[in-house]
This record gives sequence, structure tokens and C-alpha cells, in this order.
Amino acid sequence: MMIAKPLMRTCALIGLVGAGVFQAAVARDYIEHTLDGDVLNLRLSDAQVSLTPLNDAAIEVHYQREGVKQLPSFAIASNDHADVDTHLEETPDQLIYELGDLTAVIQKSPFAIQYFRGEEPLIQEESGFFATETIRGFRFTLEEDEKLIGGGQRVLGMDRRGKRLPLYNRAHYGYTTESEQMYFSLPAVMSSNKYVLLFDNSATGHMDLGASRADLLQFEAMAGRTAYIVVAGESYPELIENYVDVTGKQPLPPRWALGNFASRFGYRSEEEVRATVDKFAEEDFPLDAVVLDLYWFGPDIKGHMGNLDWDRNTFPQPEKMMADFKDRGINTILVTEPFILTTSKRWDEAVENNVLAKNLAGEPKRFDFYFGNTGLVDVFSGEAGDWFWNVYDGLLKQGVGGWWGDLGEPEVHPSDTVHKIGMADEVHNAYGHTWAQLLHDKQTAQYPERRPFIMMRAGFPGSQRYGMIPWTGDVAREWGGLKPQVELALQMSLLGFGYTHSDLGGFAGGEEFDRELYIRWLQYGVFQPVYRPHAQDHIASEPVFHDRKTRDITREFIKLRYRLLPYNYTLAFENSQTGLPLMRPLFFSDESNLELIDYKDAYLWGNDFLVAPVTDADIDEVTVKLPGGVWFDYWNDEQHSGNETKVEVDLETIPVLVRAGAFIPTIDDIATTRDYSSEQLTLDYYAHPTAVESESYVYEDDGNTVDAFNRDRYAKLKFSARRDADGIRFDFHREGGGYEGEPSQRSISLNIHNWTVPASQVQLGDRAIEIHQRERDFERATEGAWLDARANQLHVKFSWGYSPQSLMVSH
Repeated sequence: MMIAKPLMRTCALIGLVGAGVFQAAVARDYIEHTLDGDVLNLRLSDAQVSLTPLNDAAIEVHYQREGVKQLPSFAIASNDHADVDTHLEETPDQLIYELGDLTAVIQKSPFAIQYFRGEEPLIQEESGFFATETIRGFRFTLEEDEKLIGGGQRVLGMDRRGKRLPLYNRAHYGYTTESEQMYFSLPAVMSSNKYVLLFDNSATGHMDLGASRADLLQFEAMAGRTAYIVVAGESYPELIENYVDVTGKQPLPPRWALGNFASRFGYRSEEEVRATVDKFAEEDFPLDAVVLDLYWFGPDIKGHMGNLDWDRNTFPQPEKMMADFKDRGINTILVTEPFILTTSKRWDEAVENNVLAKNLAGEPKRFDFYFGNTGLVDVFSGEAGDWFWNVYDGLLKQGVGGWWGDLGEPEVHPSDTVHKIGMADEVHNAYGHTWAQLLHDKQTAQYPERRPFIMMRAGFPGSQRYGMIPWTGDVAREWGGLKPQVELALQMSLLGFGYTHSDLGGFAGGEEFDRELYIRWLQYGVFQPVYRPHAQDHIASEPVFHDRKTRDITREFIKLRYRLLPYNYTLAFENSQTGLPLMRPLFFSDESNLELIDYKDAYLWGNDFLVAPVTDADIDEVTVKLPGGVWFDYWNDEQHSGNETKVEVDLETIPVLVRAGAFIPTIDDIATTRDYSSEQLTLDYYAHPTAVESESYVYEDDGNTVDAFNRDRYAKLKFSARRDADGIRFDFHREGGGYEGEPSQRSISLNIHNWTVPASQVQLGDRAIEIHQRERDFERATEGAWLDARANQLHVKFSWGYSPQSLMVSH
């Protein structure tokens, strides 16, 4: 929608641009422009370019030249762009195209575009678009002190400025502390200047982030769509929200996705799987899912991929097995791959149904790789997609709970492979993306009341909208494999993939069990999105098969993971609404501190936890940078502040700090997420004079209902605290239409940390509640308060229904 706007800021922008900020290296001139609704179309001397507003702070810029083949957008979530209030101003030398929070200033001759947030310059085209017979792309100018995050999975450090990044999804088996190219590349960067630049091109290419020339960002690809997207934001969370508004929000997964998984490469029989599940119960470990690797469809690693059906010799009753597990609250996840071996049972069927990508003669393309001679499902073909989906649907009807899509880079993808929409190198980086879309769209259409679980190794910007849950691939089972996991997760999370996680314990290699490494990795896993130990099976990946000390330590951490479900599920909800990742870099808490952008040894888990994994052996103290404010040690309430602190650890702890003023909600121990209930809800509140006001909430639904929030089938339990000279006032408020199984009354245990003096009065609403002098009296009562002087904690418990409630604790 075009509207008139005041010219004051426009004039300021004209002044900035007139100061000579453009230095185009290639002569390209403006000829004319037209408006098609909100879309600004420009005819240039050598191309056409359209500027399409995607929201108030995002714009797609699509250059097209005759003879340069285009592909559809894979990154943009919807073909129906937002109704944006825009304003176009023309001067003799420029066009100023203004959205709500982003402005494109277009210099007519030589042609170039610069982008502003308000009057603040963000990024500008250098020579902009280029295309030759063999390469196409874009060139932009970088500011001197600008830092760049992005490019997807790499082990290069957080700031990728000065790097030249290959854009080709490729497996890196057994990586440790360095990797320039991995499973999941992303042709996008997030700048310290608070913009995202995304190249909507699926072809093989590179991003040169100041490697060839310090002040130049160059994207180049051998083919593909010649379009880019600029997104702006006033803050990093707002920038992410604007970005996922364009590329799509991750749907809320089923609650069981946040539970503990049993997984290895791999379980070789139904008997072994059942025994493993039983072992978790015997050892008192919570469990929500069991993941079956490739032995479910064949007895050997090689020769059977593509069967996509149970090996009934080793899994004689899989339907009953999965039903038995489901009765215990445990879901079954199956690995599938897009390769159909010529030795598999489905080869002839795949050929007959035109499922496979072609060679240059139009025949099914065959090639060799590790698992055998194979063809590749053409997921870009509707005909192939229907066949592939029918296989999945049959398995869903048998009782499968979720999918693990492996080797989806694709791991081997010959350049002369012909797909429905283009050659292999044109669409390679969108293969996993399209596979996930196939599964998500088909499943949600056929089973609209079922939340999908789709774990995959490779994709493209926007794959998160199909529920894709990525992991960081075949990491080495050594300390060097653990070290880069925070970097990998943060890099992906900041560009939409909030569920990126690692094979806990490490996957590849390892001559013998390293107890300390294993424990440290599983401790870190409590505070990452998916809890899934997984490894080659010469060393057990499951904690239940290790020594007593290992079991005892990891059991307590896995139980903590379940106790934190109210907190963790709320993070998942926030991600589904705003794109805010579950794991967040420290600079989110101090956006002015650019040094924190480089920091990858600690991170925020949600807003209120700060976690620093232990990534070296024999450590008894960890130095942790802080983003300002006061923090409490989660294990002993010791206070930390300043720019940096030292945290003592033993084998049973890693540095976990809690922000002053935070509410941390927990529940009692449960065996599976199916048993979740907030009927007994504990709130740990971390009091400090600097935390004058604070608020938080817990989001709940039944864990299964699709789009529960928008259907008003949820509850939000909201908590706030306000400190004054008399004490602390707490307010409790519930909103939402409720959900099946929600408690009508909750028993609240409020633990106020850092409370050092006896309370003179505790008032619930308009009445005082008893302050007990002895702990045992407090424990027997259903309501009351008690000061634990040794721990400096005041404990208060009371009942709360659906009505608003207040609690005043006076000094």
C-alpha cells in the first residue's frame, strides 16, 4: 500500500547519498521504473530488477537478465508478500523507496542501491549484480569494523569476516576444531550492524566475506536465482523476528522432542531395541524416543539402502514393538535416506514409477558410493514425491513417531544428475530443504492434528518452516569434537535453525570409552535443544550401559532436563512465535559489546541461564565472560558479576549461572514427557537489589495439539516480582483457554534465593500465612513459609487456581 510520508527523513537520506557513498565499478544505468502495487520494477541498461517489500523491515531484490535462467525462491515462506506501507520519492538522480523500517536509496547512474535503517546506513551494493556465462552473483561494500556471522555450519570462529566460504552442503566425517565446509551451508550473513543479507540461490557457489578484498562482500554461484533479501532490525531479537517472518517460523514440535532419546549406529534387532528400552527403565532414566539407524531395513551396512521396509528376520513384529513403546510413552524414530540402491528391494519399483533423478540420456542416473550402486530420489518431482510419501505414510500407519532424514546434502550428488527443475549443481543446496518440505506438507495435509518430527542433516534458509531439526553431523568422539559445538549451534540458530544440536558424546571413532568426555558432553546436552546421545556402537552411546559413576552423574542431569520442561517448552514456544533461538549468544544481553560477538565458550539458554560447557579434561575451574549484571551459580547460589568470572567445577557440575531477578520453573521427576504436569510447580526466584522488577511466564498446552496457541488451547502462567523498601511483591496471573489435562489448581513452591533475614510477614492476597520456625512443620503444611538460614532461601508454598493471585513477602 503506497502512502504519503513526511519528506524530512527522505531529504536527510538524499544528503547522505549525495555525499558520494556510491562507488560503482560497473557502468549500469537506470532507464525507467513502474509500480505494481508495492513492487517497484526498474528497467536498467542491462537488466530488469524488482524490489518487493516482504514486511516493514525486509525487501527482496531480484535482478533478471535475458538468457540467465531463474529458479523459484526456496527461502521465502509465502508467495503473497505482506501489505506494507511504502513511499516512493524521485529526484533527478535517485529513487528513495521507503518501507516502515527499511529504506532503499537507488542511484540512477551509475546504478546502485544502498539500504538504511532510519538514517543509519546498513549496506550498499558495490557493483551489485553481475552475470557471465559461467558465474553470477552480487558485490557489496563492507564497513571497516563490521563483524559477520553466518554461512551455516563451519568451525571458523563466530566472526566469519575475512573468510571465503564454499556453498555446497557436504559431509565432514570426524571433524574437530577446524572445518571450512560441512553438512549445512547457508548463503546468508548477520551483521553486527543489525541486518541480514540472504542470497536466495540454491546453486554451488561461494561467499567471500572480505577474504579477497577487505571491504568487499561477494556472493558468486555457478547458476541459480539472482536475488537477495535484506532484513533490518533495531535489536538482534527484532532482526531475527523480521527474518523468520520472511523465511518462515519453526512450528512447535511435539513435547516429546525435548525428552531423552536412545540412539546409536545402530540397533541390529528388535530384541536389542527392546532390551535397551527396558534398561533405561531399570536404571531409572527418563526416556521419550528410540532412534533406529539403518539396520531396521537390512542386516548389513551396505547393499540394503532403499528397501524402506522392515527386515522381518531381525524385526519380526515392529508394529507390536512400536505399540508397546507408545504405551510406555516412548516414540519410535526411523532413519531414511533418499538413495535407492540397485540391490534394494525397491529399485525396480522406483524405476517403474519414475522416481529417480535422470542422467543426460534421460535414464535413471546410477552411480557408486559407500553403500553401493544407487539412484537418487528426485524430490523436486511431484511424481517422485508422491511415491516417496506413500512409503512414509505406510510406516506412519504402522506406528512410527518421527523421521530422521540422513545423507540429505545429498552426500553424493554427481554434477551430471538431471532433476525435474535443473541440474544437480543448480539445486544441490535445496535438496534437503525440498525433502523436508515434502515430508512436512504431505504429513500435515493428511494428518493435520499431528505435529511432525523431522530431523535432517542439510537444508537451505527457510527449511525451519518445515519443522526441520538439524544436527551437526558425524563429529569426532574426542575433546576436539566437543569444543566447536556451541559455535555451530549459535551460527545456525541465529539464522532460523533453533533446534541445531550435536550427537551427544561424539559420533565417530574413539578407541575406548572416555568417561570424563562423555559426562561433559551429556551435561552440556541438558542445555541444548535436543537430547540425543548417538555414536558408532563399538562404544555404547547410551548412559545406561556405562559404569555406575557415569550412570549416577548422567542420570541426575537427564532428570534435571525433565524437571526443566516448563522452562524448555516455553523456549520452544517463543521460538515458534518469534524465531528467538533456544541457545543465544551472550551479546544478546549486551548489544553494544562487539567483543562478545566473537565469544563462543558460553551462551545463554533462553534469557535466564548462562551455560559454559567444559571442553577440556581435568578442569576444576572455568573462566567465563559475563554480559553484565549479577549472576547466581545454579548449584550453590554463589554470586558473580563484572566482565569475567571464575567458576569452580567438579565432575558433577559445569558452569551454569542464573540471571538475578529470574524465575526458573521446574516440576517433579517424571519418566516421560507424557507425564508432564504443573500441578506441583516449583518457582526458584533469584532476588537481588539490582533486580527491582522482573517478569516471566510458563507456556503450556497438551504437547500434541497443532497450532494450540492460535486455537486458544493453551495456558500461560505469568509471574512478576517488584522489590521495594518493604520487601518483594509477587503477582501470579493465568491466561488462555486451557487445554485437556490442565490442572484446575496448582501447588506452588516458591523458593526465594538470596534472602538473608527472617520474613516479618508473608501475605497471600488479603490474608497472612504462617511462617514456620522448623523445616519439618513447613514440610507437613500445605501452606506456609520457612527460612532456610544456611542456604539463604525463603521457602513459601500455597495453592493457586485460575484467578490472579498476589503474594507479599516483607522484611
